Amino acid sequence: MNLQVTGHHLDVTPAIRDYLTSKMDRLKRHFDHVIDVSVILSVERAQRKAEASVHVRGRDLFAESQDPDMYAAIDSLIDKLDRQIVKHKEKRSVGRAEGSLKHQAAE
Repeated sequence: MNLQVTGHHLDVTPAIRDYLTSKMDRLKRHFDHVIDVSVILSVERAQRKAEASVHVRGRDLFAESQDPDMYAAIDSLIDKLDRQIVKHKEKRSVGRAEGSLKHQAAE
């Protein structure tokens, strides 16, 4: 998995990068086929914003989150991406299960 972290009006410290990397492991736990992740962390007035674009096989997923605390924004972002990845994984597995049932019924 390629992880690209960019800061907009923010220096990406090693602590933030390590925190984000550890949280991204949760996404890999649910779905192994994560190819590329691009994360943009920014500061807009009193809000911290985290947005991510995740490239998985067959689809691109996007999520963003805002919070006064950057770590809370990252947590919320990972929760949103996790739900999207689980939903994508379920759609892929349902298609395969139906295909195998059709082949069994044809015999």
